[in-house]
Amino acid sequence: MKHTRTDGVDPAARSRSRRRALQAVYAWQISHTPVDTVLEQFSSEQDMEVADLAYFEALVRGVITGHKDLDQALSNFVDRPMELVDPIERAVLRLAAFELRDRLDVPYRVIINEAIEIAKRFGSDHGHTYVNGVLDQAAGQWRAAEINARR
Repeated sequence: MKHTRTDGVDPAARSRSRRRALQAVYAWQISHTPVDTVLEQFSSEQDMEVADLAYFEALVRGVITGHKDLDQALSNFVDRPMELVDPIERAVLRLAAFELRDRLDVPYRVIINEAIEIAKRFGSDHGHTYVNGVLDQAAGQWRAAEINARR
């Protein structure tokens, strides 16, 4: 049975958007192509009708335009400079950090769980544990009110 939500959000489409956004952010990290070019390439190359295109664009645009601020915010929780974090894990962390800070409509647990799953699928063998540790710390600060409300 398909899970339906009353707010019109399709969780499966959001998950696909996050995976596509990871690929777009990873490609940008390698090429440093302007954000509009990255969005254009991925919108035309990927099968975007199965994802939430607006959410994909918000994620990619938010991460690419705000990557310096996101990296600075994440620096409190990582054990090395962001440039030295594995490129896949770096992209996952940037995407999740953007969502944790700027998408308060998305529960922090959803963001962390999705980031872990993406890191398991695309990252190194133990990259998901690193992502989990960093994001747990970040959520503890950035989403403290939400976390405390659940207790």
